[in-house]
Amino acid sequence: MKYIEKLRNSGLRPTKQRLQICQVLFDSKQTFHFTVNDLKKKIKRKINDNISLATIYNTVHAFEKRGYLKQIPINSNQTYFDTNVTDHHHFYDLNEDRLIDLKNSDVGPINIKKKINGKKIKSVEVLVKLED
Repeated sequence: MKYIEKLRNSGLRPTKQRLQICQVLFDSKQTFHFTVNDLKKKIKRKINDNISLATIYNTVHAFEKRGYLKQIPINSNQTYFDTNVTDHHHFYDLNEDRLIDLKNSDVGPINIKKKINGKKIKSVEVLVKLED
């Protein structure tokens, strides 16, 4: 199967449940944002199988460490993941609890004036919080 190598590269055995997680994460035509709980519901809807939250959590975090997913911390108690791993910006709708992609062209030039000795900026990603 096409996800076996992705799982092994992430340090995971390719079990039936992990392959199902891969199918939901990576068989979509469009990238999407999710929390671990969102993904559990999506798997239940698409695969009609009940995979433990621990298995989903461990798989998602292994993929994130390997670079197959991007982690987007919103606040101290909520983390989203993104299947789009390129550098890009986001709107976060506080009322709808939802992330929306922003293209780099949607944001003007960002000027970071502070420097930290021995460090260089790898990327800049803007998170714009919205409310009604």
